[in-house]
Amino acid sequence: MFNSTITEDNSFLGPADGSSMITASHFPYNRNGFKFFTNSGGLGKPDIKNILERAADIYDKFTVEGLTNSKQKLLASVKRVDYMNVYTSDLAKAVRKAARNIEKPLEGFHIVVDAGNGAGGFFAAKVLGPLGAVTTGSQFLEPDGMFPNHIPYPEDKTAMKAVSQAVLDNKADLGIIFDTDVNRSAAVDSTGLEFNWNRLIAFMSAIVLEEVRFFFFFAPRLIVTSDGLTTFIEKKLGGKHHRFRRSYKNVIDEAIRLNSIGEESHLAIETSGHGALKENHWLDDGAYLMFKILDKLASACASGQSGGSKEPEISVELRLKDSSVIQILKEGITFRDYGEAVPKHLENYVDSDPRLQKAPVNYEGVRLLLFTPNSLHDPVLPLNIELLDTSALDKFVQAS
Repeated sequence: MFNSTITEDNSFLGPADGSSMITASHFPYNRNGFKFFTNSGGLGKPDIKNILERAADIYDKFTVEGLTNSKQKLLASVKRVDYMNVYTSDLAKAVRKAARNIEKPLEGFHIVVDAGNGAGGFFAAKVLGPLGAVTTGSQFLEPDGMFPNHIPYPEDKTAMKAVSQAVLDNKADLGIIFDTDVNRSAAVDSTGLEFNWNRLIAFMSAIVLEEVRFFFFFAPRLIVTSDGLTTFIEKKLGGKHHRFRRSYKNVIDEAIRLNSIGEESHLAIETSGHGALKENHWLDDGAYLMFKILDKLASACASGQSGGSKEPEISVELRLKDSSVIQILKEGITFRDYGEAVPKHLENYVDSDPRLQKAPVNYEGVRLLLFTPNSLHDPVLPLNIELLDTSALDKFVQAS
């Protein structure tokens, strides 16, 4: 949708002045909404509020006759086009260019795609295939908004297990999984090891820093990333790890702001798999993110390189949704008030205990080891914990 606003192509009257898509992302089918784009990027809440207010004002001034005439004019001007072929062709061209114009730079690679019955099924046949990759074993490529196999969501354990198993069953070199609308992605290597969360971020950090050879901006969802990741980025790679607030739009906007004040920034990414690069117009395109990884893997395989990254032994997100929360909501307290009270209580507790210390730089919630406030979408409290000794939480995590 965003690329349609920047692509010069007369076949679809491009570039478009604006675009819109209907999507619920990884949420159930009854949570659908709209995303809007111009050539400046995705619209945020203030922009959408402005659109709704202006539309309501225009609608109030319409007569029945005026509405009928407008509908007829609109239907007469509608043209159906296949922009997907333009988009996928441009992606393939970008990979070939990065691979020194080799026609099939992925020849010899066996790559499994798991689209989870979302919109990402095109990736196997229209992108990887023309680039030479074998894609047998790819699964759930046909769109189905009821998601009969698993939700397309790189943070979901069932989804990641499905793509990992597909890689192992097909003896593939790599597995790729997308969320519903393909703005998030994750990968799995030939052993079934998942490249999501910290691993994905560490990998992208290394790729970007090698290419730009400047300090870069990296803004994960603040609470979920580990201090081990900071050490890896800043001490081993020589980059700068800049934590910021949750929401990929906040992260991208912060990266753009830093560039505007002269702080070189090239990557904005969340642990959820939302990743945007300066070179790609700050678009959180999961397909483009995977291309960066594919290009690097092809080069590393050809040269016999290997490597790893520092990471915590375990990073767990617990989503607190117990009976006490339900009871409080029944008593008339809003979840927002409840969600804001919990981190405030923790903060007061930390202040009263000299053994505990808050992180010096923080934008939301309370950061001791790892802690987040409310989920952006659901009535749950995410608690993120990074530990080296997990024995005390093993039973609790297994139960959850």
